[in-house]
Formats: sequence, C-alpha cells, structure tokens
Amino acid sequence: MPNEPERPCRITLGDEGPLLVEGPVEVTCADGSVAVSDRFVVAVCMCRRSRMYPWCDTSHRRRTRPGDETRRAAD
Repeated sequence: MPNEPERPCRITLGDEGPLLVEGPVEVTCADGSVAVSDRFVVAVCMCRRSRMYPWCDTSHRRRTRPGDETRRAAD
C-alpha cells in the first residue's frame, strides 16, 4: 500500500548475548566494510569474540565472567 508507513526495525537487547535485529540488515563495521544478511532475524555480536564478526557465533558463551566461578561454587 503506497501510503502505509513502514514498520520500524525491531532490535532486541539482551543482558548476556548478541543484539537481535529483524532482517534483512546491512551492517557497516568500524573499518568501513559492509556485512549483509537477508535472514529474518540476525544476531549481531556485541562481545567481539565471534569468528564470524559482525555476526554472532555464540563465542561469548564459552567464557565466564569474573566471579562466576565463586557464585557457582556457593550454589
């Protein structure tokens, strides 16, 4: 419909994970390179540990935060 406004892009922020963006998306990286994805939802890496950066490959899950070991031992 020509006069219907476009739906805004939805971005979901998580406490311990990637930034979820409804696609398709085009991400311009700090070095000027552009990454494109036509997926329905794209996970953008926020920790910079991903081997597929800027896309998340869940590398952030492999490391624990300082103090996590102490909390787990107390549980």
